[in-house]
Amino acid sequence: MADYFSPTVIPEIIPNADMTKLELLLLSQMFDADSDGDGTYFHSWQGPSDLIWVDRAELITALDATRGNKSQVYHYVEEKLKNATSDDGTIELDMSGLSWEVILQDIVRRSAKRRYITVTTAFMCSKMRADGFGGMALFITADAIKGCSTTEFLSDCFADIAGQEGD
Repeated sequence: MADYFSPTVIPEIIPNADMTKLELLLLSQMFDADSDGDGTYFHSWQGPSDLIWVDRAELITALDATRGNKSQVYHYVEEKLKNATSDDGTIELDMSGLSWEVILQDIVRRSAKRRYITVTTAFMCSKMRADGFGGMALFITADAIKGCSTTEFLSDCFADIAGQEGD
């Protein structure tokens, strides 16, 4: 059996002041998070998690602190919390309905200084399979989330060659 991994790095240290308490809490569960001064460095050796477990009290505190901020994740999590059973100390959140890319874009939108966030991902496999390797890069701004995979890059190169042969 082959295991697939997507090590992911957000190279910029994101200032904690640019994130809502909710965004910081969720991103710290979706990624590994290392404190770096007044900011946080996010990365994951396996790939970001869409299914996370968050302490209910921490989640409610972060949600309350985020109320009134322009954050798309606020309403998403608020709805998920309403559907959780009341005696759960830990809340299971399926974040596949609102991606971490959208959370990062909201951070850029609110930031007075940050104009973009970049993300680099490698595609790896425990066996040497043709479909198990590659990568992608994302460039997230207030207006767009742009990405390019190694497959897209190679397709562009092949198209360039095909265009040259037709000349």
